[in-house]
Amino acid sequence: CSAIDACESSNGGCSSKAECRRTTPGNRACVCRAGYTGDGIVCLEINPCLVNNGGCDRNAECTQTGPNQAVCNCLRGYSGDGKTCTYISMCSQNNGGCSEFAICNDTELTDRTCTCKPNYIGDGFKCRGNIFQELLRNSETSRFYFHLEALSIRDLSGPGPFTLFVPRTDILNSDPRVKDWIAKGVMAQVLRYHVVGCANLLYKDLTAITNITSLHGDLIHISYSQNSLVLNNKAEIVLSDDVGTNGVIHVINQILVP
Repeated sequence: CSAIDACESSNGGCSSKAECRRTTPGNRACVCRAGYTGDGIVCLEINPCLVNNGGCDRNAECTQTGPNQAVCNCLRGYSGDGKTCTYISMCSQNNGGCSEFAICNDTELTDRTCTCKPNYIGDGFKCRGNIFQELLRNSETSRFYFHLEALSIRDLSGPGPFTLFVPRTDILNSDPRVKDWIAKGVMAQVLRYHVVGCANLLYKDLTAITNITSLHGDLIHISYSQNSLVLNNKAEIVLSDDVGTNGVIHVINQILVP
């Protein structure tokens, strides 16, 4: 007589995910393989993600990859190996994409808000100060700023409002009359002729008027033709409506002379 092997046929009736083990002649035990759980007749995959998030960080996603196997991936807005995930502050790099004159505040869901600092205006991504500050930030108007500084003209730092017509930097650098005006001590009068006080006049506002009085006291004549605004029949406004906290800047292509 020979002993009957209960595992010889059809894995002894055990699950295909189980091992059939002979015990006594004609008997066997079914044991689920590693990564599976059950009575051996029925064996189910163990999903480690169902318990304690699979050992992943609470800010990570656990993904089952096989029987009792999983990977951990940090959620968006977090960095790490999945077991440990650290919040990424958007504001920690490049001020979160906000303006250098804005305050960046991290919010939930990997986002942030940008708010212009006090004494600046804008949407947080672009913030503007007073027009005296804005002159320096634009290469087209920075030369005008340096002339104001050299003569200690600080009118434009006041509350305003002001409307400013600024000759382009290349015009101020190339016009030979500028040196003569400086030598004769009249450059301050020329500069003030480009400033209008107590008025915040945008381009559309200028199209509706014909004369305005400058800080120097003389009138500036305004004409509108061929879709362009021209001052004193000579200087054309080439860039307009650079708005600051205390006024607006328009760039012109000629120097205004009182």
